Amino acid sequence: MKASRIIIAALLLLLALPAAAQKYACVNTDYVLKNIPDYANAQKRLDKYVEGWQAELVEKQAELDQMQAEYEQESYLLPDNLKKRRQEEIKAKAQAIRDLQQQRFGAGGDLDKKRAELLKPVQDRVYAMIERVANEKNYAFVFDKAGSPTVLFANKKYDISNEVLELLGHKPGATPEPEPETKAKRPANPEMRSPDRRQNARNMPARGQNNNARK
Repeated sequence: MKASRIIIAALLLLLALPAAAQKYACVNTDYVLKNIPDYANAQKRLDKYVEGWQAELVEKQAELDQMQAEYEQESYLLPDNLKKRRQEEIKAKAQAIRDLQQQRFGAGGDLDKKRAELLKPVQDRVYAMIERVANEKNYAFVFDKAGSPTVLFANKKYDISNEVLELLGHKPGATPEPEPETKAKRPANPEMRSPDRRQNARNMPARGQNNNARK
């Protein structure tokens, strides 16, 4: 709500400026990126990495579950010193899984690095073309329709999305531009969105740790 009030206040301020200073435009970066084959290919490559990392975590979690199950079946036969050793091994395995999750999907981890490597170059080209159009046409502001739920209507006359695509050497309209939304349903930024499976991998519980706590 606070961000929306700030944006609305900024728009009201624009309306109060002289007509010559009110020149603005909008762009749909989601639509632009979806019409760039390089971006779609980069996203597919990123998804492949994510799938591999998830499979790695699933495999290690299965190993932990097996260790825990075997310990529970055998613990009543084990002397105290062996019980303690097995418990420490299970605890270390659970910690290793948590560390791997953080390495793959945590802030500044492998996912962020791969996203920057694969997607950011295309995004930078798009933003450079947006800046070029804005400078050439003397736009004071360019609003992103894909990212702001407060943009409830935008006249196509002031939409520079297709101009940006043409400057990038791509034909507009391969993927139709969505109609403006009247409710705040869309995520803040297309490149920051992660598939549900990616989020699930971040939140994957280390079940062995919980079992140890009961012990």
